[in-house]
Amino acid sequence: MDSTVMMKPSLAQLKAELRHEKRKKEYSRTFRGTIFVLLVVAAVSVLISSFFLTVLKVSGESMSPSLETGQIVVALNSDKFTPGEMIAFYYNNKVLVKRVVGSPGDWINIDEDGNVSVNGEPLDEPYLKVKAKYASSTSESEQIKFPYQVPESRYFVLGDNRDVSIDSRSTVVGCVSKEQLIGKLVYRVFPFKEISKLN
Repeated sequence: MDSTVMMKPSLAQLKAELRHEKRKKEYSRTFRGTIFVLLVVAAVSVLISSFFLTVLKVSGESMSPSLETGQIVVALNSDKFTPGEMIAFYYNNKVLVKRVVGSPGDWINIDEDGNVSVNGEPLDEPYLKVKAKYASSTSESEQIKFPYQVPESRYFVLGDNRDVSIDSRSTVVGCVSKEQLIGKLVYRVFPFKEISKLN
């Protein structure tokens, strides 16, 4: 009859086993903590993007040279703007980006050379490359008549590339209502070499 001899583990083996068990518990705790942190970050990101920030990809030439196709910008959700700020808004199931020129009640005038004035004061527009009274593609029947008063709860907006931008100069787009607003553009975040605050 065979007899089995059970050897007692040495003190070193016991210490090694304890260290191994301790590492397993620490790993498990760290893993659970990491998952929790990732879930919290994801939830906060969704909340921020839903209520405070909107990320948009620029498409088209209407805001050139300020914004170019392919750039990614961040809009701060808001419905209060000052003249000169770029805003994003919904129009016909699309998102458009234009620059605020007039607020509710303002009188807007654009002369034949494309110079803009608000309430009789000439508007300084250093961001423009080309001035135009109307976009070249806008038919005469779609052109609003100047001087023009901005209705209540609306904003008069223009693209920076005035010759091609369809904006508040056209009856097709008109002034932007508060219901259409997404917010004001605050940062360009892509391409990385062009990350900057937007004015």
